[in-house]
Amino acid sequence: MQIIQKVAIIGVTGFIGRGIPALLRENGIATTGVSRAGMGEVAGVDRWQKPTELDLSEHQAIINLAGEPIDQRWTDRKRLLFHQSRIGMTNQVVEAIEKLPPEQRPSVLVNASAVGIYGDRGDEILNESAPAGSGYLAELCEDWEQAANAAQALGVRVVPVRTGIVLGRDGAAFKKLMLVFKCGIGGRLGSGRQWMPWVHLEDLRAAMVHAVLSESLTGPINATAPAPERNSDFTRKLAAAVHRPAIFPVPGFVLKTVLGGFGGALLAGQKAVPAALQKDGFEFRFPTLEAALEDLI
Repeated sequence: MQIIQKVAIIGVTGFIGRGIPALLRENGIATTGVSRAGMGEVAGVDRWQKPTELDLSEHQAIINLAGEPIDQRWTDRKRLLFHQSRIGMTNQVVEAIEKLPPEQRPSVLVNASAVGIYGDRGDEILNESAPAGSGYLAELCEDWEQAANAAQALGVRVVPVRTGIVLGRDGAAFKKLMLVFKCGIGGRLGSGRQWMPWVHLEDLRAAMVHAVLSESLTGPINATAPAPERNSDFTRKLAAAVHRPAIFPVPGFVLKTVLGGFGGALLAGQKAVPAALQKDGFEFRFPTLEAALEDLI
């Protein structure tokens, strides 16, 4: 058993990462922040590194959150950035671990992933044992997880964290949703029947800390709330929360025309459930969309 005293977080200045050091500090754990600038203003970070100067010695855990945002048009240039920032950075982390003597290697790597690995699966209930799907996002996520899983051969427990839509006040996606719905021009996307796995930001951060501390948790986890929603229900509940109608549906062909591949991803659905987290005793503060919206709005 390796006592967790210090954690390195790649992507600590991002939307998800910047709230994790304070949670770790509550557990008596120090944080090394890894950012491109080698500095930042994040509560709870004790020291800083650059990814190009990655030194993971004396760290018992790594949280890798690096990844170019996927919510944009998927041009050839962007696809290259998606790959480099995910698979490339994860390979770099594993290589840095491999350089360490076995007795100095971290005990756990918590690595970002996404429910996009399942592809478009209709009404199928997807726990972590479900196979990967097809399509660009599924292949990207599968390669991402395979890169992280290479650390298993080095004696490291690996936990890929498959996230869905993250709801948080400072998140770009939530801000855009709020603007649209407060203006009264929100509505379902396409048919609205596609499932939307979502999670409150606080639950996602807590799940990542849980993955660091729980030695019994290994392999992929769905970091999604226990109650996924169909897109039509999600938009209806969001509209009700801001006291606006949801009467302006966006046709699927418009999404694909305007947003390209990402527009198609918005029409795909994954009914992902957090079976592994719940089996490991993790409790969600915001298990339902109503509870999450009440907190956020």
